[in-house]
Amino acid sequence: MRLTLHARGPQPADEVWERYAVPARWPEWAPLITGVDCRDDRIRTGSTGAVRGPFGVPQVRFTVTELDERLGTWAWDVALGPVRLSLDHGVRPSGGGTRTWLTIEGPAAAVLGYALPARASLEMLVRRPA
Repeated sequence: MRLTLHARGPQPADEVWERYAVPARWPEWAPLITGVDCRDDRIRTGSTGAVRGPFGVPQVRFTVTELDERLGTWAWDVALGPVRLSLDHGVRPSGGGTRTWLTIEGPAAAVLGYALPARASLEMLVRRPA
């Protein structure tokens, strides 16, 4: 299944991009992320690591598969046990703020289960002050 989510908010696109590009900042805007283990201070194609979640959720392993800072896009694959998702992100300036999107692709149950927290994270990403 493939699902695309969108959000618009007042934060500048360069700030939103930095929130994506620096893994240590992911917990600032993603309520399901309590920590990130990544050797790279800034994501790049090939970055790998694990995202820690709340409530005893096991670490979710990730690999950044694509990144284009000029276009404001990046993609990563995540895995929790046998469940795999591909996530494609984008950031664009929009009317004094930012428009962002996320396309989630994977098994329907996983995509639908992740959609609500992903939507909340996108909203925080573009609305929450630094």
